[in-house]
Amino acid sequence: MTNPYLAGFRSRCPRCGEGKLFAGYLTVAPRCDHCGLDLAEIDTGDGPAFFVVLVVGAIVAPLALALETLKQPPYWVHAVIWGPLTLGLIFALLPAFKGVLVAAHYAQGHGTPPGEA
Repeated sequence: MTNPYLAGFRSRCPRCGEGKLFAGYLTVAPRCDHCGLDLAEIDTGDGPAFFVVLVVGAIVAPLALALETLKQPPYWVHAVIWGPLTLGLIFALLPAFKGVLVAAHYAQGHGTPPGEA
């Protein structure tokens, strides 16, 4: 049995764990290309962005504060370090978080035909 949350984290179908979950970077595929699960009705809204901002902020803010406290570099050094790191983490984590939230919807019975849940 496939763990839907792990499959979602890997951007795979929460039912079979094989098919691609996304048709684009963050566009959920209308159907799983492996098992045919209907994914079109699953909407995660702003949930993934919210959780990614919390996680990235919890990582970057203490590191930036520690650097400022210990070395007191010029502001441009902060911009060069934390800007790309923040953007990189956001773009890397968004698909995984969206996949997990799609899997959570699936686990609650969304996206399944009547009688299959």
